[in-house]
Amino acid sequence: MSEFLPSGIQAILPDIIQLVYLVATGIFIVGIKRLGSPDTARSGNQLAALGMLIGLVVTLFDQQIISYEYIIAGIVIGSAIGAFAAKKVEMTAMPEMVAIFNGFGGGASALVAWGEFRRTAPELFAGQEIATIGLSILIGSITFTGSFVAFGKLKGFISGNPITFPAQNIFNAFITIVGLALVGWLTFDPASQLVFWIIFGIALVLGVLTVLPIGGADMPVVISLLNSYSGLAASMAGFVINNNLLIISGALVGAAGLILTNIMCKAMNRTLGNVLFGAFGGDNGDSGSGPAADTDKTVHETTAQDVAIQCAYADKVVITPGYGLAVAQAQHVLKEVVDKLEKKGVEVKYGIHPVAGRMPGHMNVLLAEADVPYDQLYDMEQINPEFKSTDVVLIIGANDVVNPAAKTTQGSPIYGMPILNVDEAERTIVFKRSLSPGFAGIDNALFYEESNQMFFGDAKETLQDLSQALSNL
Repeated sequence: MSEFLPSGIQAILPDIIQLVYLVATGIFIVGIKRLGSPDTARSGNQLAALGMLIGLVVTLFDQQIISYEYIIAGIVIGSAIGAFAAKKVEMTAMPEMVAIFNGFGGGASALVAWGEFRRTAPELFAGQEIATIGLSILIGSITFTGSFVAFGKLKGFISGNPITFPAQNIFNAFITIVGLALVGWLTFDPASQLVFWIIFGIALVLGVLTVLPIGGADMPVVISLLNSYSGLAASMAGFVINNNLLIISGALVGAAGLILTNIMCKAMNRTLGNVLFGAFGGDNGDSGSGPAADTDKTVHETTAQDVAIQCAYADKVVITPGYGLAVAQAQHVLKEVVDKLEKKGVEVKYGIHPVAGRMPGHMNVLLAEADVPYDQLYDMEQINPEFKSTDVVLIIGANDVVNPAAKTTQGSPIYGMPILNVDEAERTIVFKRSLSPGFAGIDNALFYEESNQMFFGDAKETLQDLSQALSNL
């Protein structure tokens, strides 16, 4: 495209392109900064999109990449698909959508590397160039298949329980080493098509085998990690085609994903290695209805009418939503309940655990869909001091994140995990299908405390009953 420009402009075009890339990078960084607050998140998202558009437009002037017609077609088709998805995909399906986006990001980076490998004569590759191609194929392909397995687990196409086989970790470590060794081989022998395709195949298999053993409840960590992988793959692809914007933006995404992964791991008091290789937990196991029959401990069962009376005459109610609320898609009826309580003069707040839901920030997005004011949402550190002055806590679909064993039982799988201190409130009411354990697979001592009551049933149905009972008061 630059051939149509005056010769004077063509002479300085490479410098102009790099300058515009620098501007786009600055816009990216400002956009990410503004994503840190709900008040500025919308404009931050728009700024980041503007940075991407600038990057795409200026790339049209880089005649060494591709004919501009294909890029314009890509912008139009991609924008149409994105707009359609933004309008049609339910908020409850956002984790699945994010998983797909991560997969596409990794797949696109692998394709860029493959295209460069295919179009360039082997003798023209420098050592670092062919090494980055191999790493881009490896990371991008792992991200691609791993993200689609995560999508299958979130969507229910694949069991949310860990899927393992004997010596799986050893096998995964072995093929990882083989993949990295083959990248080294390709670096010294760029003409070897067979080695390239073996790397590609190993990476696809490794992506599947890496995510299959991870339980569905660990998805917040996995989604963060795959997001980081997709950024690293994009950064590698940037090195492959010598594109500074892609290198920097990919590095930003990779770093942000790693930071978020670290936050998620700390919130669960677990290491990343334990998440990836521990085959820990699975579905929340909350598929039954009514009290579990295999326990001789006593619980106090309650009804919608009783819960309505306790909440309606309380001064302060805190709601702690969890995975079960998301699965039941009960956020709208929960908002109805809260509206009715507030009309009766009850102060209502939401306490959000960092790993509540199926991806980082999922519960905030889910509640935002139901028009829950953001200033009613409190992080764990903010809400924990308030439980001592709370009359009633409604625990809806949450389990391990409110289990006192995390504070009191040494040797418990969740011992040391920061939790919502709901046991400090005057009364707790757990909305749950049964007494079955959560993803950690351990009993919840909170269920049997004198101050706790169990409201058994599907979260959406029990909240509907509660809403009706509040209307009848």
